[in-house]
Amino acid sequence: MMAAALWMLPGALMASDSLLDSGYRQMYNLEFDAAHQTFARYEREHPGDPFGTVSDAAAWLFGEFERLNILRSEFALKERNFLSSATPLPADPAATQRFEAALTKTAQLAQSGLEKSPPDPNAMLATTFRLGLHADYLALIEKRELTALSEIRESREEAARLLAAHPSCYDAWIAVALENYLLSLKPAPVRWFLHVTGSQTDRQTGLEKLRLTALKGHYLAPYARMLLAVAALRDHQPALAKQYLAFLAREFPANPLYREELTRIP
Repeated sequence: MMAAALWMLPGALMASDSLLDSGYRQMYNLEFDAAHQTFARYEREHPGDPFGTVSDAAAWLFGEFERLNILRSEFALKERNFLSSATPLPADPAATQRFEAALTKTAQLAQSGLEKSPPDPNAMLATTFRLGLHADYLALIEKRELTALSEIRESREEAARLLAAHPSCYDAWIAVALENYLLSLKPAPVRWFLHVTGSQTDRQTGLEKLRLTALKGHYLAPYARMLLAVAALRDHQPALAKQYLAFLAREFPANPLYREELTRIP
């Protein structure tokens, strides 16, 4: 379900790469072994590009999300699953090791690009992804909410720097969307504290940027649609959730999750 509009970055990913497209499509179809093989091939062909390694990290994380049922709406609709007091989920040690290794390599490959003047937008986007992926792992699997909040904010700040120079890099808007929407779900006193400490907690901004990513993003457009479906369910808008899920089910027929979710909505 790759969106038709591509973001264009000078000196970086001037257009979508067919290997990356294939790898992300395999990932969203839950074909994780195939996705890892595709991303490994991209890394061999582009050894200095951090986007290959961060994409492989995404596949490791999504694989764990699927194994632990985090991608299912019933997980997202239970508030206790997002509390730091919740019991950490049983992560697969081998998958965690591969995930962390991919993130470390991403940081190493991106460093030289970040030190350029102006910074390389590809390195900035890979860094935005890296911070966001690790924050997701910390919050949803390890339940280390405070540490995750710091990385969520760092991801959004990196995305803001990238978008200031390249506003059409629509995948980067996911970082702004997630911080605002997820933190807007916190109780009012917590939102106030988060706001004064530098976090963004505006629900409408979060939803607006999710829609923007879903409409014009590339690699993360399907992820944004998944999140919009969950948001619709939280807002008691089942018809809207069905629209998002039906689109995903058509685009990723090898993934049974979307069809199963559709059958759960009255």
